[in-house]
Amino acid sequence: MKDKLVSISKFISLVLRHKPETIGLQLDGQGWAEIDELLQLAGKSGKNISRALLEEVVADNDKQRFIISDDGKRIRANQGHSINIDLALDPVVPPAVLYHGTATRFLQSIRKQGLLHGNRQHVHLSLERATATNVGQRHGFPVILEIDAARLHADGHLFYVSKNGVWLCHEVPVSYITFPSN
Repeated sequence: MKDKLVSISKFISLVLRHKPETIGLQLDGQGWAEIDELLQLAGKSGKNISRALLEEVVADNDKQRFIISDDGKRIRANQGHSINIDLALDPVVPPAVLYHGTATRFLQSIRKQGLLHGNRQHVHLSLERATATNVGQRHGFPVILEIDAARLHADGHLFYVSKNGVWLCHEVPVSYITFPSN
């Protein structure tokens, strides 16, 4: 059953964060999709997902990637979109330090360009080093970068926190990053 939940979670991530058009789904400007429409279109594309199974994926996702609206009729991804979505998040003051988990193979590029959002809307940062380590492990041998969030914010960069606690910003220039010494 766990494999099925992971497969459905990846499918839902694809359509809510990156390619809703793959099943003909329409998201509103804030990334919300009607659950009934999502389930119907998923079924037509060969992914038979019940409402109960969708709710289980949302509840059991270790990263809490998705949220169901208070009225239970809509769903969206909390962050990580590569399509233009307004998550309607208010800017917040970050803690002094945040972390970014990456893999060693990306360090050369980061040392030159800093952290860029790439095809996503934001750079993702973590409040805890352990969370950043878990993120970095998905990409290879993990490396944890320390971000001087207080100085970055003081210099005019905006920060947001998604509903699942991921810190977001547009970019992190190299001068705000402390790299590991080894």
